[in-house]
Amino acid sequence: MALVAGIDSSTQSCKVFVRDADSGELVRSGRASHPSGTEVDPAEWKKALDTAVADAGGLDDVDAVSVGAQQHGMICLDSSGDVVRPALLWNDTRSAPSGADLVEELGAQGWADAVGVVPLASITVTKLRWLADNEPENADRTAAVCLPHDWLSWQLAGAPGLDALATDRGDASGTGYFSAATGQYRHDLLELGFRGRTPRLPRVATPFERIGETAGGAVIGPGTGDNAAAALGLAARPGDVVVSVGTSGVVSAVTDVAAADPSGIIAGFADATGRQLPLVCTLNAARVLDATASLLGVDHAELSRLALATPSDGLVLVPYLEGERTPNRPDASGAVHGLRLGNSTPGHLARAAVEGLLCGLADGIDALRDAGIETKRVLLVGGGAKSAALRELAPAILGMPVVVPEPGEYVADGAARQAAWALAQTPEPPQWESAPARTYEADPTPSIRARYAEVRDLTEGV
Repeated sequence: MALVAGIDSSTQSCKVFVRDADSGELVRSGRASHPSGTEVDPAEWKKALDTAVADAGGLDDVDAVSVGAQQHGMICLDSSGDVVRPALLWNDTRSAPSGADLVEELGAQGWADAVGVVPLASITVTKLRWLADNEPENADRTAAVCLPHDWLSWQLAGAPGLDALATDRGDASGTGYFSAATGQYRHDLLELGFRGRTPRLPRVATPFERIGETAGGAVIGPGTGDNAAAALGLAARPGDVVVSVGTSGVVSAVTDVAAADPSGIIAGFADATGRQLPLVCTLNAARVLDATASLLGVDHAELSRLALATPSDGLVLVPYLEGERTPNRPDASGAVHGLRLGNSTPGHLARAAVEGLLCGLADGIDALRDAGIETKRVLLVGGGAKSAALRELAPAILGMPVVVPEPGEYVADGAARQAAWALAQTPEPPQWESAPARTYEADPTPSIRARYAEVRDLTEGV
């Protein structure tokens, strides 16, 4: 029996899932925590990976491995391959002014046409501009720039030299200097972002390419970003909208349509199979439920019970608790609107929090539809999908059937499926049995979204 390992190196933790390469059956798993913060030494990710691998029983008997990891993080390496400074993560907003400068220099339409991405604080190119302007000595030391999954794959291979760095279309498409439509780097945009500097970039591997081997002889697949890995793990097909409610809220769709949205709402990313994965991302998702539960002094089960037992009655929570990425309002704050004596109960606030979270995601689905992307059903995943209130209220607010697969680690599963693909070298990824799922349906409630739209734009400032 051939075994494959899928690694999910997320913002919060590292998970390793070892599966049967033919059936996808889970054999064993392990995990370890990551340090918190928006700036992290990559060595902490390697330490967590080693711990998670040991917890999973090691990789000595594994035939192939792939890494799925958080997107956009800026890892700068010097000419010796040493890390120049701690990595800036996707949720580090200090580069927001740098993103605004880049948009002004090239124009939003220019960026959309060039790479399908309008620079925001989360995008790698804006972090490089921030580094060039604020830490020029570190910028000058930078010989290569890579992403978290690139660096971890390279570490698995023993860090054999900068020329061995490799990435894939899915992760590269989130940098701001790679076009998902053409499959090519835009070195001119890298140079623009990094103030004339042109560091080495990882080569872009094909979807099931073998990019190296571990010390134990396991094939290393190309890896990918977390969103592309999740879509692969879910076996998402055209017409599916993957809505992931985790630290961030992500709305993405598998399609052959390459997005070029000058508003910046849709990021024109690629998937891990050769298709496109246009994506809308919000900073605020599952933590909205965490914060509301904490505010009310209840656990998540009670928060759901309260939300399902009480209508919002005009109460709206705009959930910009950490600023916001979509819409691009890094200095915005959360707000409660429409508070009256009659709707000032814990139940009303619980319901408004769930509705507000879902309305932000529904705006993302609308943006995909407006771009001509087919949307037939929602696949709801992520930690937030464990909320009974979120599952039951989602179809009415999102306006289509919502399929909730059995809770799982779909980024790790997608990475494992990619590893099996790299091992098999077949034209298509292996067909593993889909996870059990439940479908939720309800009549749309446009009044909830209309009320949210009335107050959403009142949160521009701090």
